[in-house]
Amino acid sequence: MDEKILAIYCLCADVLQALGHAEDPQQKMSDAEVITTAVVAMLFFRGNFEAARALLCAPCYMPHMLSRSRLNRRLHRLNDLFVTLFELLGGLWKHLNTESIYILDSFPLAVCDNYRIPRAKLYQHEAYRGYIASKKRYFYGLKIHLLVSKNGQPIECYLTPGSYSDVRVLKSFQFDLPEGSHIYADKAYNDYELEDALIEAVHIQLYPIRKKNSKRAVPPYLAYVQHYYRKMIETVGSLIERLLPKTIHAVTAAGFELKVFLFILAYSIHCL
Repeated sequence: MDEKILAIYCLCADVLQALGHAEDPQQKMSDAEVITTAVVAMLFFRGNFEAARALLCAPCYMPHMLSRSRLNRRLHRLNDLFVTLFELLGGLWKHLNTESIYILDSFPLAVCDNYRIPRAKLYQHEAYRGYIASKKRYFYGLKIHLLVSKNGQPIECYLTPGSYSDVRVLKSFQFDLPEGSHIYADKAYNDYELEDALIEAVHIQLYPIRKKNSKRAVPPYLAYVQHYYRKMIETVGSLIERLLPKTIHAVTAAGFELKVFLFILAYSIHCL
């Protein structure tokens, strides 16, 4: 664990230095140390910041560890920096993905069980009530929409209310990918107009699994390739789920979403 913690800190410090990140000279705990604390909490303690603080406050790590409330405020202030770090890692994964093959899918993330919905405080809107077709059950919370490389490294990520359909969120993706890339997705991402636009504008081919009544049926060999690469995104979902606790503790919706994104960022760093 010591080597991993040191590697995470060195990565964060080097990235901030390369970005020319300026910090308040009066603060005793650097932003690199704050980011390291957050990532360590996600990777080793299922998002428990108190456990990460207890470990890292030792003199050999971070003797100037912040209090619980001050650490929480610093984490929220660094929200944009977390996104920048995730995008930089995404650029690295795109550079290493020489075959330009990507997979797209979404994962449900329940805020609470169905019988607790009337008492839910983080989200109080019907838009957060979604349906899991594979399990034939409803859930209340968010959806993680994730674009990964063929080896499972995260490239793009979006969080939406649970009721948002996959094809609706598909139009929000930037698809900042090399020309000639191939994106494999499940049948929920069928959008003929967007497929044509991607081919015409940036020469990116989207291959969603076709429904039985589709007007653009795919040959059997392509259907096999689609199902083959689908296994990778399902593996990524399982690996991220292993990092998640049974319930994510958060007081506000912004805090809940920050924790979810930190889990995905931590998984991306873990892929290094």
